[in-house]
Amino acid sequence: MCATCGCTDELSGLGEPGEPGLPDHEHGHDHGHPHDDGRTVTLQQKILAKNDDLAQRNREWLRERGILAVNLMSSPGSGKTTLLERTSRDLSGKLALSVIEGDQETALDADRIRSAGCEVVQINTGAGCHLDAAMVARALRTLDPPAGSAVVIENVGNLVCPALFDLGETARVVLASVTEGTDKPLKYPQMFRRADLVVITKTDLGPYVDFDAARFGEYVGQVSPRAMMINLSAVTGGSGMACWYDWLTSMIPARAVDVPAG
Repeated sequence: MCATCGCTDELSGLGEPGEPGLPDHEHGHDHGHPHDDGRTVTLQQKILAKNDDLAQRNREWLRERGILAVNLMSSPGSGKTTLLERTSRDLSGKLALSVIEGDQETALDADRIRSAGCEVVQINTGAGCHLDAAMVARALRTLDPPAGSAVVIENVGNLVCPALFDLGETARVVLASVTEGTDKPLKYPQMFRRADLVVITKTDLGPYVDFDAARFGEYVGQVSPRAMMINLSAVTGGSGMACWYDWLTSMIPARAVDVPAG
């Protein structure tokens, strides 16, 4: 088991044995034990350090090609895939968009996004609860996105472990639906602390749930004062989607795009 988060070793960010440009996986002697806090901490640091090195390589690869990479994170069911489906359809012909889809099992979400006209690479993590930089590196090589494009990395639905792993992204976007409650930023501060953009989703359900958008914004400000915020619904008229498109297209390096009117 990976001491950082409980994932299997193959999904810990250490890469695959003998893969060019990636460190060899290390077995046996370096795996800490739950009762041995010193060795566990050392292993956690080692895993994250190797992941960070690979993430920096990803970041340089993307920067050289002028590609925006967005790490899209949320709890399960917050609307990541629905948002990407609508984005793909609305920006078709205006923005070159591709997706790296992370799920523990199935290709259901990847199929949905592909049906919306978007290039997709599926990553199934099995028991793993997050994507890591090595997985993203392999997916980028498969996608081979064009210069001036955007790649959205839909991370595994989880508000804990994905926050720990740098993927080499340009920006981090955290989604939180109105159905999840107002206190999410306080309960999961690590996830929100490094967010560049926080998106409140499913706002069309606002009248039917107990959600205080103003207080949620205050909580986000407490843990991440620099984060921008957008409220939207990817269905029922698409309220707020124009703000999302404005943010997304403004982040593309040296790329002029036309955005549909909201």
